[in-house]
Amino acid sequence: MSTIAPETGETAKPARPPNVIIAVLALCGIVVALMQTLIIPLVPVLPQILNASAADASWAITATLLAGAVITPIAGRLGDMFGKRTILALSLVSLIAGSVICALSSSLLPVIVGRALQGTAMGAIALGISILRDELPPERVGSAMAIMSATLGVGGAIGMPVAATIAQKADWHTLFWVSAGLGLLSLILVLALIPESPVRTPARFDYVGAVGLSAALIALLLAITKGGDWGWTSTTTLGLLAASVAIFVAWGFYELRTDAPLVDLRVSSRPQVLFTNLASISTGFAMFGMSLIPTQILMAPTASGYGLGLSMIQAGIVLAPAGLVMFFFSPVSARISAQHGPRVTLAVGGAVIAAGYIFMLLLRGSVWEILISTMIVGAGIGIAYAAMPALIMGAVPITETAAANGLNSLMRAVGTSASSAVVSVILAHMTIEVGPVVLPSSAGFDSTIGISIAAAAVTLLFTALIPRTPPVSA
Repeated sequence: MSTIAPETGETAKPARPPNVIIAVLALCGIVVALMQTLIIPLVPVLPQILNASAADASWAITATLLAGAVITPIAGRLGDMFGKRTILALSLVSLIAGSVICALSSSLLPVIVGRALQGTAMGAIALGISILRDELPPERVGSAMAIMSATLGVGGAIGMPVAATIAQKADWHTLFWVSAGLGLLSLILVLALIPESPVRTPARFDYVGAVGLSAALIALLLAITKGGDWGWTSTTTLGLLAASVAIFVAWGFYELRTDAPLVDLRVSSRPQVLFTNLASISTGFAMFGMSLIPTQILMAPTASGYGLGLSMIQAGIVLAPAGLVMFFFSPVSARISAQHGPRVTLAVGGAVIAAGYIFMLLLRGSVWEILISTMIVGAGIGIAYAAMPALIMGAVPITETAAANGLNSLMRAVGTSASSAVVSVILAHMTIEVGPVVLPSSAGFDSTIGISIAAAAVTLLFTALIPRTPPVSA
């Protein structure tokens, strides 16, 4: 049972002003999301600075992805059981520890460990959304959740230009000292200004379910992210995919039969939750295309016939406004949900994402055209991502909000991982030679943009299958 205020029967509300809670949690979301793009400017030099092969050095990126995917649903469940602020604070402690380890290291293994610890903080966004539901007055919840949900895209978008500038102007360790400082600031603000939620779900923790879900996710995401290196038809890749399917099936049977499951599959199978989560996968797929495609077009040499010849910092500056657009369009999402319901909002977001990619498919010969297309896609992502928590929490008990949001965040991560794998494979196989350099071809970008449009269309399809819901204000 949840812990509630004894006199009113409703969850106790904080003395803190709602704007303070929203601002602190939004900062946490942006800082955590920054960890995903923090290391991207270092990718070309990772083998050199870590004294490792390119394949081994890539684990510094993969480790964060795997840790984030595994911990997000687990952190949500722990938050429901032991207190959302407590688990949020522990997530930030992990981020700080991982940042310090990377800042003090110059070899591969410690950096992988540090990056994995940074990844374990990804559960903070789902926890933050659930804290907002517990702590804010009802009239503020919709817009606040929209802002918090948008921080995932905002942090990723602004992270690259900031990280590129720091990496180019200072020693690469500075990146991790900065992330440690941001994590420490966030932790102090959380402990000082965020009250602990009174809503709890006392139960034993499902250790078997946590291990089973972790094993299945690791097998799946390893196959997706490393399949290009190992070969998509290699024994290792196919074996991991088969193992993932087998573990997921066994895990599902176990979860349906345990009294306190890590993920309540009966709730997750409700149409509103199921199709929202499926739409999250396709939206995550479409979102990550914006991180991979425009960057390479902007930085490709003009001799390629399509490239614009920008530096990493210049490309990051061009892409940064998309993150700001995501943030500023999240309140728009809340207003649409208040008037028409979050189902309509998610559909609008998917349509805007598709429109942005169509613009990019037809017009990408100049910097301003890329800028406009990414801003349109960013607006669609801000609208769509902000609608998902409202759909999820409108269909689950208040005692399971953190776990349900964690699962939804996991679905987005699966989508971004699949996007990274698919886009990378296509661009690696559709190439041209520009002098001694092999680059993706313009036709390769046409194909990947087309796939991103298809992903947005799939979002619209799944949204159409979500049962109609009343406006959030109701």
